[in-house]
Formats: sequence, C-alpha cells, structure tokens
Amino acid sequence: MSSCQRVARPLIQSIHQHGHGLIRQTASASFARSFSRTTPRRDETPPTSKPETGSDAPATPKSTNSLDKLEAAVDEAGKLRMKERLMDPNTTTAHWAERKLMRKGTPPVGSRRRRAALRTSQNLPFEQLPYQCFQEARKILQADREEKIAHLVKELDKIKRLEETPADQLPGGQRKKDLRLASLRKYVEELKILVDINDPVVKRRFEDGLGDMNKPIYRYLAEKKWRGLPYRLLAQRIEQLNIVPDVLPKLEPSVDVQLFFRRVKVEPGKIIDSRVSEVPPRLRVQVFNSGERLVSVAVVDLDVPNPETDSFDRRCHYLAANVPIAPDQPSLPLGKVNKETQLAVPWLPAFSQMGAPYHRLALFVLEQKPGQTLDVEKLRELYSGRDGFSLKSFKDKFSLELVGVNLFRTIWDEGTAGVMERAGVPGADIQFKHKRVYSLKGPKKLKGWEAKRSKPKYKSLWKYSTRIRGIPKRR
Repeated sequence: MSSCQRVARPLIQSIHQHGHGLIRQTASASFARSFSRTTPRRDETPPTSKPETGSDAPATPKSTNSLDKLEAAVDEAGKLRMKERLMDPNTTTAHWAERKLMRKGTPPVGSRRRRAALRTSQNLPFEQLPYQCFQEARKILQADREEKIAHLVKELDKIKRLEETPADQLPGGQRKKDLRLASLRKYVEELKILVDINDPVVKRRFEDGLGDMNKPIYRYLAEKKWRGLPYRLLAQRIEQLNIVPDVLPKLEPSVDVQLFFRRVKVEPGKIIDSRVSEVPPRLRVQVFNSGERLVSVAVVDLDVPNPETDSFDRRCHYLAANVPIAPDQPSLPLGKVNKETQLAVPWLPAFSQMGAPYHRLALFVLEQKPGQTLDVEKLRELYSGRDGFSLKSFKDKFSLELVGVNLFRTIWDEGTAGVMERAGVPGADIQFKHKRVYSLKGPKKLKGWEAKRSKPKYKSLWKYSTRIRGIPKRR
C-alpha cells in the first residue's frame, strides 16, 4: 500500500462513519480513485469516460443540487432535534441551555448529574423502578402511611364533634373550647407532615424543586433545609457585621430572604459592584406557614459618614408597604411594586465615597398585622428625606414584626462616580482621609543602665543603646 493511501484511509473512514446513506455512496465514489507514487506527466491527458445510458448513468448536475438540498434539510432537522433535546428542563446538561431556561422562568429540574442519568436511562416512572428491595420498602412505607391517615381521620372527626358541641356544655366554657380546638388543629398539622415524611416520591419532588408549597410537608422540608447552612451563614454575618445591636437589640429571622441582582444570587454580606446594585434587586421571600400576608420592605444604609459629628448616620434607600407574599408566591421584585399603593421611597443606588469604609446595606422584611394596611402617603411624608431613618422607630410606630433580613456591602470602585452622577447624588468628588491621632503621653523617662549612662561622660557607649525602645536616637 502506498503512503498516500495510508494517509487518506482515516479521512475516508471518518467520512463513511459520519455521512448519511446517500452521502456515503457519493463520498466513496469520489474518493475511490487509486493513488500513485509519481506525479502525472504534463503531456498526459486524463482519461475521459463516455456517457452511459440506462440505469448506471452518472447523476446530472440537477440531481447533485437535489442531493445537496436534501443533505442541508437533514442537517437542519438534526440540529432542531438536538436543540429541542437540550432545551428540555428534565434532561438538559448544557450550560448555555440552563442559563436560557433560567431566563425563560423554567429552571432545569434537579442536578446536572440527575438530568444526565435520566437522558441515558429508560423512561421508567420512579415508582416502578425494578428493584426488589425498593419495592418491598415502599410496601412497608405505604402500610405505615395508611395507619397515620386513619389516625388523622379520627382527629379530624374529634375536631368536628368539638366544634358542634355548645360551649356551655363543656367544662371551662368558650375559653377552654378554643384552647382545645387550637391544640387539636396543631396536632393535625403535625400528622399531615408525618403522613408523607417518609414518602420517596415526595422527597424526590422536593429535591427537584417541584413541590407544592401550599402543602405542609413541602413547607416543613423547605424550612428544615433553610435552618441548616443558609441560616447559620446568615446568623454569622449578622454577628460579624454587628447588625445586632447597631440596628435592633435582638434579631431572629423566621423567613428565608434571598437577594438577587441581575438574576445573580448574592450571598449575605458580599461586596457588590456599584454598577450592579444600581438597579433594584429581586427578593425571594419564602415563608413557612400557610396563608397570604402583607409585608413591608426597607433597605437601610447603616454607615453614612457624618464629618460634623465624626460618626455614622443611617439612610433609607428603599421603602415599600402592603406587598403580598404567600408560600407559593415567593418572588418579590422591588422594581415592580405598585407606585401608587405600595412604593413609599423609590430605590436609591448603593454607593460609598472615596476613602470611606465599606457601607453595610441591610434589607428588612417586616410582616404587618392581619388585615392591616399602611398609609403610603403618610410614609412618604415621614421618610421621603431618607436621612436619619430608624428601623426601630418605624417598627414600633406601625406595630410591625421583623421576620426576615439579608444584607450586602458596597465600597468605592471605578463605577461609583458614574452611578452617583446618574442618580443625582452629590459628593462624588469628596475624599475622606483618616485623621491622625497623636499620643497624649509624655516622653518616656530613662531607667536603670540607660539613665546612669545618659550623661556626656558615657557618650562613647551611646551607640550601643540606639535600638533600645523608648530611647531617642539623637541625644
């Protein structure tokens, strides 16, 4: 075999493998000519074949164009099928497809490893997995679930009978009846959680992000997950950045508040570029008890420098009230609230002047009383000035309960001057400098060997005491 044939063989094989059936025949016909070691002579004319007639006649240019169109159509259909498969939220593993699905509002289901396994495995329902141990365990769990459901039905019947019984026929009257009903309802909610706590299908749906937050079991699992690392991290940042006691003497969040700037999640206490925080963020407020409620949202800068008093003041960057949230409606975009009935103080971009330390910007979610609606016009009159905002005063004045918190930091960077100019905030040309504080102590007196030999008589020995702390080098 010639060297040219050895070189061309991998090329021919790759074309045969990746081409279609009709394309393979064309490729094999075009590459089937023999190779020689020597180049052809100039006076040698290439052989010409006579046109054949019948079924073995070569394809005309018209048929070649049709083959090209067919090949392009097949490739286009393949690309469309591949794109549809990659855009499936249940099986996609491409990073660009995940980002595109997130922008569309249909995020990928589960982890990337799980989606890859589903794509390469048979399309079997989770409950019908062919594992004997798994199926036997499901039978045991199903029997346990039926027992708990029977117990739950008994408790519901007990509540129904107690509600139908008049209060004057019960010892303790109406007060004892209300306490008993509240205790039974609380126990029923616990039983609803215990019924499905061991169900593998429920756990799978929760891990995939498909759980219905209106059901107690999914709220319980979500709170249990949040009370782990996310809650401990938030509590650590609150302690490290001295949010307590700078803002409130006590702070115990009970709601998961996540912060997003431009679709990017921000961890508590992270330093954010001023150009990123120029737009209002989006909050994801996940509550763990049933029912819809109204909340107020306040964003406060805790480190506004005051050169006159040589201290720090506070400034309100955002304030909104009467914002509804529910377990199944956690999204709260601050830039899309109703400007007439909810927005009291519009968003002011976070900024820090040159030379000043980082600014702590805290986001507080305060729950209003059931049926309470705050007067937005009154809030505008009180806090439109922004400066000197006190969260404790706002909380006590309107009888609000602090349920959630998150925070981020901002520093002077290369985009802060432009952000301040676009927001109409003066002071971008001001630079803060640290004031040097001189010691009020007098010069240190010499003692011992240094005091005895500090006279001119021992001038020749002074060179040995130049590095002694507290003794001036020049005497």
